[in-house]
Amino acid sequence: MSSFCAFLSRRHRQPASWKKRRTYTIGALLALMCVMVSGGIAGALLTTSGTALAAQLVPPSQSDFGPNVYIFNPSMPQSEIQATVNAVASQQISNQFGTQRYALLFEPGTYGSSSNPLNFQVGYYTEVAGLGLSPNDVVINGSVDVRNQCFGANNCIALDNFWRSLSNLSINVTTPNAGCYSGEFWAVSQAAPMRRVHVKGSTTLMDYCSGPSYASGGFIADSQFDGNVVNGSQQQFFVRNSKLSGWSNGVWNQVFSGVIGAPVQCFPAQSSCGGPYTTLATSPVTREAPYLYMDANKLYNVFVPSVQRNSSGTSWASGTTPGSSISINKFFIAKPTDSVEKINDAVKSGRNLILTPGVYHLTQSIQVTRPDTIVLGLGFPTLIPDNGTAAMTVASAKGVSISGIIFDAGAKNSPVLLQVGDGHARSDHDASDPTALQDVFFRIGGAQPGKATTSLVVNSDNVILDDIWAWRADHGNGVGWNDNTADTGVIVNGDNVTAYGLFVEHYQKYEVIWNGNGGTDIFFQNEMPYDPPSQAAWMEAPGVDGWAAFKVGNQVTSFNGYGMGSYSFFNQGVDIYAAHAFEVPTTLPTGSLHDLFTIFLSTSGSGGILHVVNDAGGSSTKANPDTPVTVVSYP
Repeated sequence: MSSFCAFLSRRHRQPASWKKRRTYTIGALLALMCVMVSGGIAGALLTTSGTALAAQLVPPSQSDFGPNVYIFNPSMPQSEIQATVNAVASQQISNQFGTQRYALLFEPGTYGSSSNPLNFQVGYYTEVAGLGLSPNDVVINGSVDVRNQCFGANNCIALDNFWRSLSNLSINVTTPNAGCYSGEFWAVSQAAPMRRVHVKGSTTLMDYCSGPSYASGGFIADSQFDGNVVNGSQQQFFVRNSKLSGWSNGVWNQVFSGVIGAPVQCFPAQSSCGGPYTTLATSPVTREAPYLYMDANKLYNVFVPSVQRNSSGTSWASGTTPGSSISINKFFIAKPTDSVEKINDAVKSGRNLILTPGVYHLTQSIQVTRPDTIVLGLGFPTLIPDNGTAAMTVASAKGVSISGIIFDAGAKNSPVLLQVGDGHARSDHDASDPTALQDVFFRIGGAQPGKATTSLVVNSDNVILDDIWAWRADHGNGVGWNDNTADTGVIVNGDNVTAYGLFVEHYQKYEVIWNGNGGTDIFFQNEMPYDPPSQAAWMEAPGVDGWAAFKVGNQVTSFNGYGMGSYSFFNQGVDIYAAHAFEVPTTLPTGSLHDLFTIFLSTSGSGGILHVVNDAGGSSTKANPDTPVTVVSYP
């Protein structure tokens, strides 16, 4: 029961009476769903286990992406599409730690109408994506929604709405007779990216139709909103290289990088400009995520966007996104039943890699050794190293893309889950063709017992990190100070690494260690571990309480950070303190860090954070709960 107390108490203004653990159950769902056969497309039948008993919705002449990838086309009766997406949602909305994974893909064309819209919800481990080259090639008249999960009366929240995505399509928001649910609802928290989406109509990032409506997201990139966006209760949110028509408000940390129409810089929050907003006119270096699409000949390809520098707005505003296409024939399409030896043989032979939905138990590391290899996950494939190895290693090679994957720690401790570069031949990682990690998520415990010393190590130069959530679980299975052990979420040793949307939570020592020069982090969200049993068990050094959330190495001479927050909620009933949230060399150039803050989440917690950065900034404790303590510029 106490772990749910931590889960709820860490968030925004929740009364103590709501802090109770509830078990996540699926219940008896999907007893029967019949999909009629039409237009040469095979039907599908789902059971409560999520297994497809019949063929997937894909023409037999096309590539086989496995039973949990559903491919729709505009000639299908809408009743079939609606039944299928509803069935997946009914199973997945409450399936936080289940093993089922799905991708719902839409061929180019229009779905739904003003009189008969296509409206559906997106649950856990579900990817919804268009298969056009441009977001406007797939049009949904309707809405694709994420709403609160309710755990009894007056306890409806979005704090756990993780591991789902929406990409590469256009939504004409059409919600007749929806009552309060009028508009596009995307009430998500971490690991729920929206990319390459064009929303025509109003959008809300909170579900205000049921209370208390807390949310803790999120990440949007390469998207356009023709109506106002309601931030609402979103404690923090990051938007990159997009176009906004309006943004309603901020809570603690809203960061915009290269966003046309973004709110003006306003940190800390103040009556003259709203906020708190951290706003950068351009993004220094970006590489949008690769995506699957169908060409005019009904053949599948993967589009790989080019690197952009000092950019703003969407990559598709003036036409096709700059980049190149790779035929599906140059990919090995892996299933969870494939051995890691088979996967490695395919990659070593020159194939790129698509990981289809499912959980992959690995006896050894997946090894990516060739420059410009694309590793693309469909439907949140999850990699678990069973023998204490890394789940994946990437050689010091340029132009590699790893996207759309969950790395889950196994029961035997792994020294690292994903390692990028071996620390040698770093010059191969040149700036003209950078390696990028997009929508890559790490988990220590939660779904099952797991341990890993470090989740992500980046040894190569010029790497782009674009939406990373590294999470030592605070609820779920195998959770405890001595159970899901993990020192550090992210270690950056390479030079000129750029991170956007870096979420790292609950690790037991430094949560992030940044040793490379010339690095940039735009947006950082952290919660310190809830569960240190005593101050003595959580000490960086004699006389130094706790561990900093973000440590910039003493040898680093240049680093820039923007919009970086660290929160505390120590739930063991004893005072636990962290001396500093951020530790950096005082010799960094003046003004290297911008818009830093700490916050004490709930009066049911103990202790707190004594300084924001080094010895600058005040303390956040029970004396000032739910109140950001800020440092605008340092040193």
